[in-house]
Amino acid sequence: MPNVSGEPPSKPLSSVGVVTSLAKVPDGYYVVAQTTDGSDADLWKDGLFKSKVTRYLCFTRETGRDVVVDLKLIDVKDVLPEGFTPVEETLDTKEAATRKRRLCVKLSPHAAAETAVFDIQIVAKSRYHLVNYTCIGEINNMGVWYLKGDVLQRRSSPAASDAPPSAERRTAEKSDYERQSSGSYATTVSLQLQRRAKHRCVTPPEPLKRSRDQNES
Repeated sequence: MPNVSGEPPSKPLSSVGVVTSLAKVPDGYYVVAQTTDGSDADLWKDGLFKSKVTRYLCFTRETGRDVVVDLKLIDVKDVLPEGFTPVEETLDTKEAATRKRRLCVKLSPHAAAETAVFDIQIVAKSRYHLVNYTCIGEINNMGVWYLKGDVLQRRSSPAASDAPPSAERRTAEKSDYERQSSGSYATTVSLQLQRRAKHRCVTPPEPLKRSRDQNES
């Protein structure tokens, strides 16, 4: 049954399409088979003549790179709104999706979207309005309504600053060890240089030593 509680689903729509048969809905898609009052939600049927041609709106919430951020219904002769893509073919048979009216979808990268479409319902003309839903127009004497909501952004992978405490501790210990090792090496070198300098001062040069020995003799 349609979701008319007004509570948005947990995930936004990632794609919208049209199918020719309720038996040919792609995996992962939900088909809007009935209006909110239980009537047939066929987008193609003619009110005067019974036709074998049928069209049903469907959508998916499977996680992808993009989300649906807006929908529009326009006449077939109208200029396509900027940033929108028309649903021109059925997903199952690649036939014309609709007649007289075109459903247009606007997608946005999930990471850039602040709001998105979370649900679509079809309402029989002039029956009642859906709370928190917005009507984008009529097709085949039925109103198409959508529900918008805020997009919760997916958390990115942890940065280096968000590393676990144990990793931070190991990094700090490694840095301390490197500093200590570097300091010990510098101290050792300094002591060696001091000893060499002292040795040079105490031990006279070889020619001077020989001169002193000759005087003593």
